[in-house]
Amino acid sequence: MISLEDRQTTAQWVEEACRKGARLSSACEVASIDPRTLQRWKASAGLNRGDGRPHAMRPPPAHALSPQERERILQLANEPRFAELPPARIVPMLADEGTYIASESSFHRVLKAHGQAQHRGRAKAPQRKRPPSTHVATAPRQLWCWDMTFLASRVTGQWHYLYLILDVYSRKIVGFEVHATDHSDHAVELLRRTALAEGLHALAERPVLHGDNGATLKATTVLAMMHWLGITASYSRPRVSDDNAFVESLFRTAKYRPQFPASGFESLQDARRWASEFVTWYNHDHRHSGIRYVSPAQRHAGADRDILARRHTLYLNAREANPRRWTRHTRNWDPIVAVTLNPEKESVVDIEIAAAKVRAAVA
Repeated sequence: MISLEDRQTTAQWVEEACRKGARLSSACEVASIDPRTLQRWKASAGLNRGDGRPHAMRPPPAHALSPQERERILQLANEPRFAELPPARIVPMLADEGTYIASESSFHRVLKAHGQAQHRGRAKAPQRKRPPSTHVATAPRQLWCWDMTFLASRVTGQWHYLYLILDVYSRKIVGFEVHATDHSDHAVELLRRTALAEGLHALAERPVLHGDNGATLKATTVLAMMHWLGITASYSRPRVSDDNAFVESLFRTAKYRPQFPASGFESLQDARRWASEFVTWYNHDHRHSGIRYVSPAQRHAGADRDILARRHTLYLNAREANPRRWTRHTRNWDPIVAVTLNPEKESVVDIEIAAAKVRAAVA
């Protein structure tokens, strides 16, 4: 926008040039304005009042949120159960309860306008490059990954060790233990207990278990237990630190939780208590972004399809009730059919998805 003073100065220059014989179009071109712009300024008193757009009274858009809806968003976002959650998780959780008020972006705008956006969510973790393995999971108990991480103690130089097995398809933690030492016997026992809890003995095909190249997870006793259970071993590439991305991302989520003690754990029992509470929260309360914001336990049990179908219906009804708020289609709530350790190989994923659809149709 051109200020009133610049308008008046420009108009004087053009008029003076025209008095001296210049053509209006040429003078306006030198002044970097269009002749029609100058005519409009003169016709609408634009040289006296200036640009009226900043002070124009515009009616709110017909699809704008009402004051009651904005207030409802603030009330919901400040409920204790949503106090630590970003809108990306709040909206799906409300959808599961049969409530739709606005989209995630609308939640963000309302919260930002009230100075509360800085309390919602964390920055996204950087994308990790997945291993070149072609293992693909289209159901629970097909692809697991596991690892061990250090839990600091308040005693300098002392550590606790968290062993954990994650189901890649559902993101559910299917087995975990915390010990005071790092030993292959702990990994063996964790494998045995997890296989029993997940009922591997009744499966025709046993899962693939992906891990890194650490000595603990590749010990002879561990390999013997995997062979006895019928589990196929898969390992990361040598000298590649991020080939076990799913479980590494899980460890990052665990250690960035507010309940994780920054100063270390007081005792082994304290570490085990924290691990148990974290696993319960992660499996049953955490809405995972990688599986359409359902909990890992819901996806592991196969309940995610009904949940996502109800969300889709709710969104369709919301669009029908207020079509001006939807410029295109509703949010994609289709279930994630296949999960792979290597998303770059789309052809492998497409083949597995097609096979999964065939199996579902036959069933």
